[in-house]
Amino acid sequence: MNQLPVTVTIITLNEEEKIANAIKSVSWSKEVLVVDSGSTDKTREIATRLGAKVLVHAWQGYGQQKNFAQDHASYDWVLNIDADEAVSPELSTEIFRVFQDGPDGQPRSSGFLVPRKTYYLGRWIQYGGWYPNYLVRLVDRKQARWTEPFVHEELQVRGEVQKFSAPLLHDAFSSIEDQIMTNLKFSRLGSEDLKRKGKKASLSRLILKPIGKFFETFFLKRGFLDGLPGFIISVNAAHSMFLKYAYLNESEIKRESIDH
Repeated sequence: MNQLPVTVTIITLNEEEKIANAIKSVSWSKEVLVVDSGSTDKTREIATRLGAKVLVHAWQGYGQQKNFAQDHASYDWVLNIDADEAVSPELSTEIFRVFQDGPDGQPRSSGFLVPRKTYYLGRWIQYGGWYPNYLVRLVDRKQARWTEPFVHEELQVRGEVQKFSAPLLHDAFSSIEDQIMTNLKFSRLGSEDLKRKGKKASLSRLILKPIGKFFETFFLKRGFLDGLPGFIISVNAAHSMFLKYAYLNESEIKRESIDH
């Protein structure tokens, strides 16, 4: 298989168990660029052995790390994946096709949405908003930039964006505990984003937002069709939402306790 003039960027921190699978899935790219924020395991060693270029860059935030990686890519077309993701063979074929069919071997669009498919609790999750979870991942970097919130960064594109149909494969969590620990971190970061936007603490939000999230994921997005894993996902989504607003209330609750 010929290689495409694409840089694949991956940001890492202690990903020795999964980084090899991610890199091997994009062997068709001319460059794999790993930006590591200080791993203490063998992440950098494994990446280097597999032919990736490795840069060490102190952690600044998710969007910031990805923008740093994009800025240091050798090619203008950049595909970003996480260390726990892999490009499926079918998606690789689609990516080749848009380069082959475009003028002068370049895609016609400025960016492409990829449907991400997640493996969790021994199965591929199909509902609850987890699939198809469309994300912009392949872009002409001259037309794209990552946002830089505390969490849930997005790759924004100027110009036309098309969709791929084949999935990016996501091996997200090794266990329920792993998901809960991730939710704890992201909920805290999400509360910081709320504070930065000027959102105020509210008992009604603390009560209603988690209920709404469970209803959305389990019923509206048909998480119930994934069986017990779907129920667990919806409960965890509601709990994550509860934590985000609980963290938002935390400092005010402490202040009121001191005042009294």
